Amino acid sequence: MTFGQQFARFVTVTVVRWPRLWWLFRGRLTRSFDRLAPEWDTTRASPARLDAISAALDAVPSPPAAVLDLGTGSGAVARHIAARWTGAQVTGADVSEGMIAAARNSATTDRERYVAADASSLPFADGAFELVALNNMIPFFDELARVTADGGHVAVAYSRGPQTPIWVPLDRVQRELGQREFTHFATFSVGEGVSLLARKRDRS
Repeated sequence: MTFGQQFARFVTVTVVRWPRLWWLFRGRLTRSFDRLAPEWDTTRASPARLDAISAALDAVPSPPAAVLDLGTGSGAVARHIAARWTGAQVTGADVSEGMIAAARNSATTDRERYVAADASSLPFADGAFELVALNNMIPFFDELARVTADGGHVAVAYSRGPQTPIWVPLDRVQRELGQREFTHFATFSVGEGVSLLARKRDRS
């Protein structure tokens, strides 16, 4: 791994364990992604980056109406979701203003919107999304649970498995989500990538 990738791994491990420490790293990590944004899709994005998240999306039982792509980067997953479910309103959120600008420039439909937002404190209502997707993203589990609708799903993927710089073992993801009223876990492996789909308990 490069130094930047090692730093991303260190931040991920630290923040998943102690979410309140995110503020120590937020500025530096955000600036790093801002610098990478203009060339991200041509120099850093792997052709296989969507394989693992696609496997989890394939298992979503019915088309969601409102989807959040959290840590959207340049918007690849959001565009993929908008093309997959043509009735879905898709929101891509990322802490990097540079990445959000790149995503807006690459949008393919007016059903996509991109907003700069911190995943540790999202500007969305409780239960706003029927599906929340994270591809190579640090999960802030309390916020994930808050913005996911009852009966909705969370899909978490790491495109290079344990070699992904931002990486959380899926057993840890399942344990954390299980503590927040998620059930019906399914895991997937595609090439190097791995993913997980979980359903939030319907309390209605």
